[in-house]
Amino acid sequence: MAKTMNLGFLGCGNIGGGVYHLLTEMHDEILEREGIDIQIRRALVKSIAEARTDIPKAFMTENADDVLLDPSIDIVCEFMGGEQPAASFMKRALENGKTVVTANKMALALNWPALQAAAADHGAGLYYEASVGGVIPVIRSLTVSLDADKIDQVMGIVNGTTNYILTQMTQQGRSYADVLAEAQKLGLAEPDPTADVEGYDAAYKLSILSSIAFHTRVPYDRIHREGIASVTPDDIAYGREMGYTLKLLAIGKRTDDTVEVRVHPTFLPNAHPLARVDGSLNAIYIHGRYCQDMMLQGRGAGDKPTASAICGDILYAAKHLENPTVPSFKNTDTPDSDITFSDNWTCRFFIRLDAADTPGVLGRVAGAFSGKNISIASMLQRPAADGRAQIILITHEANECAVQEALASLNPEFVKVESMIRVEN
Repeated sequence: MAKTMNLGFLGCGNIGGGVYHLLTEMHDEILEREGIDIQIRRALVKSIAEARTDIPKAFMTENADDVLLDPSIDIVCEFMGGEQPAASFMKRALENGKTVVTANKMALALNWPALQAAAADHGAGLYYEASVGGVIPVIRSLTVSLDADKIDQVMGIVNGTTNYILTQMTQQGRSYADVLAEAQKLGLAEPDPTADVEGYDAAYKLSILSSIAFHTRVPYDRIHREGIASVTPDDIAYGREMGYTLKLLAIGKRTDDTVEVRVHPTFLPNAHPLARVDGSLNAIYIHGRYCQDMMLQGRGAGDKPTASAICGDILYAAKHLENPTVPSFKNTDTPDSDITFSDNWTCRFFIRLDAADTPGVLGRVAGAFSGKNISIASMLQRPAADGRAQIILITHEANECAVQEALASLNPEFVKVESMIRVEN
C-alpha cells in the first residue's frame, strides 16, 4: 500500500516552483518506485494575485498558519530565503511535529541549534542537503558515507556567482566591476550582490559544512571572511604567470582540537582539481584520514539543481519520519570547550608590492620578512610608471600573523602593499 506524504510550502518562487514541477512530473514514477504518494497541499505566498501563474492558485495561501498548523501536512519545505521569518516559521513547524526540508543556508547557519533542538524535542526531522553545494550530495556523503572517517580538511568553491566572476576575469582579463555588471544582467548575480561577492554566502555554507565534517559546532561568527571586490586583473595575471589560479574558497581544517575556518580569495596551483572548476559550477574537496583525497562537483544554484537536492531530502524524510536523522555532534550555540579556533593559520602568501625603484628597496622587504622568519619562494619584478616597480612574490609557508606584521612594518613611502592573497597547495 502506498504511503501518502502531504507537503506544505513556505514560499513558492523559483526554487519552490522547481520543486513543484519536479514532484508533479515525477509523481507516478516515485509512487511506483518508492511506494510514496506525494501530495502538495498548501503553498504560502506573499500575494496570491501576484503569484506565479504556472502553479494552481488553489494551492496558495497568504496565511502561514495554513501550512504550519494544518495537521494533515507531514513535511514543510521552506523556500523563503533570508533569516527571518524563515527561521521562525521553520521552528514553529518543527514544534508542531512536522519535518522540515530547507535549502536556506543563512537561516540554518544562524539558528541551527534552536532548530535542531525543536526537531529533537518534537520527534521531527530537519534536512538541508541543498543548503551547501546545491545538487552536490556533500552533506549526505559526510553524514553517511564518511561518518566513520576522520575528516581533517574541507575546501570548496561554494558560490557560483563569485566563481563565474573570477573565471571571466581570468580568461578575459576583464575588471571585477565589468564582469559583475554582466553577471547581474545575466541573472547570475543579485541586484545587491553583497552576500555573494563579500563572502557571506560562502561563510554560512562553511559553518554548516565544517560542523558536520569535524563533528563539532562551528558557529558562523568564528569564520574569517573576505570577498573578491578588491581583486584586480593584475593580481590574477601575475598569479597565472607564476602557475596559480584564483578562486574564492571556503576552507576548513582541523588538527587535533584546533579548527581554522576561513573564506577568502585563494591562489591554487593550476594542477589542483579545484583550479579547473570554472563558470558557475561548485566543487568541494575533502581530505580524510582513511578516504584520503576526494572531490564532488556539480551545479550549486538554479531552480532545477536545487529542486533535485530538495526532492531527494523530501524522499529521504518520507522514509525516515519515525526515526529522523540527527547530526553526529553536540549542536549548541557554544562550541565544545575543548575546541580552539585559530586565526593564525599557516599557508603560503602571494604579495604584490608597489615599490620605489631605488637601491635598497628589496633589502627593506627582505629584512622585514626575515625578521618574522618568512622566506621567499619565488619573485617577479616588473617596471611601473613614475620611477616605481611592481614586486610580486610568493612566500614559503608562514604564519598569518607574522605576514601581517611584516607587511605592516614596511614604510609606505618606499613600499606600498597592493595586495596579499593566500595560497593553498
